[in-house]
Amino acid sequence: MKNRPVFLPILLAMLLGLTACGGQTSPEEPAPARQTVALTVWGAEEDADLLQELIDSFQVRYAGEADFQITCQPQGEASCKDVLLGDLEAGADVFTFADDQVAALAAAGALDPITNAGTIRGTNLSAAVEAASVGGTLYAYPLTADNGYFLYYNKAYFSQEDVQTMDRLLEAAAQAGKLFTMDWSSAWYVYSFFGNTGLEVGLNDDGLTNYCTWNSTDGDITGLDVAQAMLDIAASPGFSSRTDEEFMAGVRNGEVIAGVSGVWNAVAIQEAWGEQAGAVKLPTFTCGGQQVQMASFSGCKLIGVNAYSQHPEWAARLAEWLTSEESQRLRFERRGQGPSNSAAASSPEVQQSAAIAALLSQAEFSQVQRVGGNIWDPVAEFASSMAQGNPSGASLQAQLDRMVEGVTAR
Repeated sequence: MKNRPVFLPILLAMLLGLTACGGQTSPEEPAPARQTVALTVWGAEEDADLLQELIDSFQVRYAGEADFQITCQPQGEASCKDVLLGDLEAGADVFTFADDQVAALAAAGALDPITNAGTIRGTNLSAAVEAASVGGTLYAYPLTADNGYFLYYNKAYFSQEDVQTMDRLLEAAAQAGKLFTMDWSSAWYVYSFFGNTGLEVGLNDDGLTNYCTWNSTDGDITGLDVAQAMLDIAASPGFSSRTDEEFMAGVRNGEVIAGVSGVWNAVAIQEAWGEQAGAVKLPTFTCGGQQVQMASFSGCKLIGVNAYSQHPEWAARLAEWLTSEESQRLRFERRGQGPSNSAAASSPEVQQSAAIAALLSQAEFSQVQRVGGNIWDPVAEFASSMAQGNPSGASLQAQLDRMVEGVTAR
């Protein structure tokens, strides 16, 4: 009788053991390597320190989920579009840019629609959301909401009631032998007289040319009504049309006691007027026999995510981090920039800034600037004539028609 091989039971036991374990891998097998996420961020050079601080905090927050290699590079916001479209695949994954570039970037395929648009819309000021959208679709993350204008005034010469209407503002300035100034050589400011009257200007669907009804003879307020209102303002001894630089020169030498400008002059005005520095929304002005609230163009800084990013989900997370409520609060604290985030904008710290508070008050009457390049020269020509009291004596309607013809030229 042959002996039974002793190794056979051992082999069977091993096979049964493997079956019982369901074929599980050995616990000694190494875990898969974590993903390496390399991202490039573009931002303004003056924001470099702040951006790096926020990027560092982002990497700490998500340290357990990936190995990050995030590089921050300086890139001017005004020229971001041109640089990015030069080579999209080599461009930054996340970038800061001015809102007037969003349409071109979206049209070129550089930006994809934001996936969580509802959340972004719900946490930001409506004007900032509009600035980040094209055709109602959100393409970027709002970062700031402070590129607009309002009224600065010296409290030593005006009461709070004085600065509510243009009529009283000019009267008080003239009585003091001083000036209220506004730049009528720029369509950006001149829009304030037309923007809340029912008269319209904007960009056509081609993204290049304008439509404009500023010469309309129909409606409650006509183009002639606005032109006459501007002439009446210009006739006041308390008014002077001056550029932003000339406005600040007048503030410093004491000649100017009120003017239309933006947050970029807040520090300089505070230095010049000290505790007497005041800021409020734009006043109303008399037009067509009624008081009309002056309008304004507005603008924002946005953060975009490159549609060609190799890590789109992480790039989107970083963009959200850089534009979060906490990050915008820090941006205001460090850089004095007005938040687009609703909660940050309504914080006591922001509201205590007279300039930011004035800008936010004016936001209700502001419109995101979406115009083609043909607007600037024709409007400057028309408004300069009004500022000088129409020295040629030409028909106001003819001048309005000429302006609109230039603005809408194809």
